[in-house]
Amino acid sequence: MEAVCDEMGAVLRNAAFSPNIRDRLDFSCAVFDQQGELCAQAAHIPVHLGSMAFAMHGIVAQLEWQAGDMVILNNPYLGGTHLPDVTLITPLFISDKLTAFVVNRAHHADIGAESPGSMPISTSLHEEGQIIGPVHLIQGGVLDQDLLENLTSNTRNPEESYGDFAAQISANRTGLARLQALITARGIEGFFAGLQALNSYGEKLALDALRTIPDGEYQFQDWMDDDGQGNKDIPIQVTLTVSNGTVAADFTGSAPQVSGNINAPLSVAAAAVYYVFRCLMPSYTPACAGTFRPISLHASEGTLLNALYPAAVAAGNVETSTRLVDVVMGALAKALPQQIPAASHGSMNNIAMGGKTATGHWDYYETIGGGMGASAQYHGLSGLQTHMTNTLNTPIEVLESRFPLRISRYQLRHESGGEGLHKGGDGLIREFKFLSPATVTLLTERRSHQPWGIAGGAPGQSGQNSLNNEPLPGKICKQLKPGQRLTIKTPGGGGFGSTTQNMKD
Repeated sequence: MEAVCDEMGAVLRNAAFSPNIRDRLDFSCAVFDQQGELCAQAAHIPVHLGSMAFAMHGIVAQLEWQAGDMVILNNPYLGGTHLPDVTLITPLFISDKLTAFVVNRAHHADIGAESPGSMPISTSLHEEGQIIGPVHLIQGGVLDQDLLENLTSNTRNPEESYGDFAAQISANRTGLARLQALITARGIEGFFAGLQALNSYGEKLALDALRTIPDGEYQFQDWMDDDGQGNKDIPIQVTLTVSNGTVAADFTGSAPQVSGNINAPLSVAAAAVYYVFRCLMPSYTPACAGTFRPISLHASEGTLLNALYPAAVAAGNVETSTRLVDVVMGALAKALPQQIPAASHGSMNNIAMGGKTATGHWDYYETIGGGMGASAQYHGLSGLQTHMTNTLNTPIEVLESRFPLRISRYQLRHESGGEGLHKGGDGLIREFKFLSPATVTLLTERRSHQPWGIAGGAPGQSGQNSLNNEPLPGKICKQLKPGQRLTIKTPGGGGFGSTTQNMKD
């Protein structure tokens, strides 16, 4: 089943039109059983996959399914993440019996928000773009052409958007064919028996791994810099209760939902929690529902981590999910100090932009890597994405050939990692020169709260944004002129262990 997911991803990547999917690989693919329980996933985007694993059961239960259907949705309050992440769900029927689902989720650089890149400085979900479904894009094998044209016509580049939706449809059709062949070869009863065994195996491996955590309660608190609307130093707090291989994560004490867009639906919080504990398990642990059975979480409704509609959530998926990982790891470090690393750069360093040229409208979105936190075993790696995203950078050649931009600087940000017995990884410096007028939105974190070190290690340097060397805030939407240079300096990772110990050694 993992191979099915991998092939779906290959089709999606190769058929997509936009650099965001084709080059950055901002997509995920998975297989679910007939009740919406996770069966398998490719090693794609943790925040996509964990949120789908948490929410698919509810989505499956609320709809009527028939062969030839394909349902589309992006609603964060129905198991989505944020509006640019569009999910396609396809049921598999064998001998007229609902047997499984294939699913993919891809980030669209334009989903119809007023600001280019569809990552606005928003205060309501309705400012963030089109809210889709769940609704049938294909029903009984018949494509709803009017729906698809309505979705694409509300973007700045309908042709590119149409191509990306077509790629998502193709990926699910491929997954459907491969999964049907797999199940037919085993027989339906053999397939379901295999799933039961797989879930039992995943649960056993998870319990074995989680039993290595000493029983007890472990707390940690960290802060979001701000919400882009004037609210600063916004706390996220967790209490982990560990008991004989089961873990409960309680986020009581975290901030109420805020007016800005760093709120997160509960599915995003679940994705971060699942990710952290999955990292403690052996690499061969299957990504199935059984693996996550020993893990539970609680966040009160109306809080930052379980926001209520229509709270803005564009940055919750990217920035708040990343801070959640830091918070859960910070608590775990009190139980497993030799296994948990220091905080990594702690921001996806989101930049969304677009404008109009003589040839038409353009939209672009990317995230920028930073420094990884150090641990007892290693120095932190430099200049890469960490934790909740596995996306690549957009190659400079692709970016400059597609958009009115030049990358005038792209390098490691030397000495930005925290000092220590093991040093934190260094961040990146990426500088954009604009060749035509553009609207640019930044959604960045760790600009005031540094990535923490561990066991006496120093924190990593905080990030910096600037325009023509003049400082910019972490979250801003701004009109830029031709010739202006936007520079993003991403945070480094925290260090591990004191330099004094290093000198003694």
